[in-house]
Amino acid sequence: MRSLLPLGTSVILLAALSSYAADVDLRFSRIAPLTNKEIALTITGSNGPTYRIEATTNFATWAPLVTLPGAASSASHTDSAAPYLALRSYRALQNPTNTLTGDHLVTTNGDVIIHPLNHATFVMSWNGKMIYNDPVGTASYTGLPKADLILVSHVHTDHFNDGTLGTVRGATAVILAPQAVYNSMTAAQKAVTTVLTNGAVTNLMGITVEAVPAYNPTLSYHPRGTGNGYVLTIGGKRLYMSGDTEDIPEMRVLPNIDVAFVCINLPYTMSVPNAAVIVRQFQPRVVYPYHYRNSDNSLSDLNDFKRRVGQDLGIEVRLRKWY
Repeated sequence: MRSLLPLGTSVILLAALSSYAADVDLRFSRIAPLTNKEIALTITGSNGPTYRIEATTNFATWAPLVTLPGAASSASHTDSAAPYLALRSYRALQNPTNTLTGDHLVTTNGDVIIHPLNHATFVMSWNGKMIYNDPVGTASYTGLPKADLILVSHVHTDHFNDGTLGTVRGATAVILAPQAVYNSMTAAQKAVTTVLTNGAVTNLMGITVEAVPAYNPTLSYHPRGTGNGYVLTIGGKRLYMSGDTEDIPEMRVLPNIDVAFVCINLPYTMSVPNAAVIVRQFQPRVVYPYHYRNSDNSLSDLNDFKRRVGQDLGIEVRLRKWY
C-alpha cells in the first residue's frame, strides 16, 4: 500500500505568471479553495492555442499539471490533488503551438497527457506516441494525431468498432486485443493486431502492457476470459484501464497503480458504492471514474462516488467530462 499524503488546508502562493508571447496578458483571475479543500483555478488571457498550468511545492521544481484549450476569455481547472499537500503554488503559460489538452502525469521519461473523449474512449500522448483506448465512433477525433498503439478491451460496440480502428490508426500502429475482438475484425485490422489473453504481457514502444482480467462473476454480460483490462507501465508509472468488469478479486490486489480508469454503470459493471469500495481496496494514487452512463441513459452519481472514496487514503478522484 502507498504511504498517505498529509491532509490539511493547502496554502496557495500565486507564482509570477509568464508566457511564451510577451504581448499576451495572461493571469489568474480566480484562485479559490473549495469546501473539500480542492482549489478552483481560472486563468484569463488572449486567445491562443492552449494554456498550461504548472504547479510546485518548493519553487525549485515546476511540473505541468494540466493543458487547457485556449479561449478568448478564460479557462478553468479544479486541482483535486491540493487537499493532500501542505503547500501548492501555480503558474500559467501559453503554449506556442497546438498540443493535446488534458491532465499531465509526470514520468521518469516525459509526461503522459490524458485526454478523455467519450464513455470508455480516451487518448494519451507520451514522447510523441499516441495511445488510444477503446476507440469507437461516438467520439470525435478531429485534430488528434493518429494512433501508434490501440487498446481494445472487448467486443461490445461501445468499446470496439472495426471501422473506427481503420480511421484512427497510423501507418505503423499496433492494436492489442483479446481473441474475441480479433475474431470480429476485418483482415486489415487483424494484420496489425496482437492477441493478448488474461495474464499476458508484452513490451513495445518503451511501454509494458499487461492484460488483466475483466469480467462479471455472477452476470452474463462479460464472461470471464473474453475481455481484458490493461495495466501500462510508462516511465515508471502504472496506469490501469478497467475495461468492463465488476468487483473481482484480481482488481482488489492490483499493486502500485498510479492512475486508474474505473467503470461505473448499471447493470453491466459496478454500482457507485461497489466501485468506491474496490477503489479504496487497491488504492490507486489517482482515479478517473469513466464509463458511467447506465442502460437507461442516466449518469452515475460521481459526486457520491467521490464522497465514498473520501480523502483519508490519499486517493485523488478526478471528475472529467466524458459525456
